[in-house]
Amino acid sequence: MRLLFSSTSPYARKVRVVITEKGLEDRVTEVPTNPMEPDADLVAQNPLHKVPALVLDDGASLYDSRVICEYLDSLGPGPRLLSESGDTRWQTLRRQALADGILDAALSTVMERRRPEGERSQMWLDRWRQAITRGVAVAEGDLGALSGTLDMSQIAVASALDYLDFRLPDLAWQDSHGALAGWLNDMLARPAFRRTDPRG
Repeated sequence: MRLLFSSTSPYARKVRVVITEKGLEDRVTEVPTNPMEPDADLVAQNPLHKVPALVLDDGASLYDSRVICEYLDSLGPGPRLLSESGDTRWQTLRRQALADGILDAALSTVMERRRPEGERSQMWLDRWRQAITRGVAVAEGDLGALSGTLDMSQIAVASALDYLDFRLPDLAWQDSHGALAGWLNDMLARPAFRRTDPRG
């Protein structure tokens, strides 16, 4: 299999963390890809021209990090990162959706800030900041669940929080969420997160 990814994409990072946690490094070749530049291979595998995209051994492709993560989880040995049924599955999916929502707002903020100052929408920047602030608060409220056996939501939340530190350090979310910051530091010490650190 081939994974088309960008090292700075938090969505691709989730997938790369799953690859390591599930022991699939020898089955997936990681191919650095810049989705901001024309790339015929990426467009052929994902018509949305976004990373990550996973090219399967039969040539078919999967895209969207949640889809790819669940697929890889079904392949690797060891405990599942996402339960196949029951309340545990739905709560994990809820926390994962929260993390992805934080990421969506953070990425939108990053892209909006790259526009010329006179073209930026302060209304949208404020709306995204509020979404991030509320999302981080809810994540800290879920700290008990996030501190259990490793699952997909933990990977998603840690990827989202570290992306905030990487791209939006001025938000300083850790200042008012010390317990969650401590949890993140523990998560980032895992080999899978060290390997995929976007800072190199």
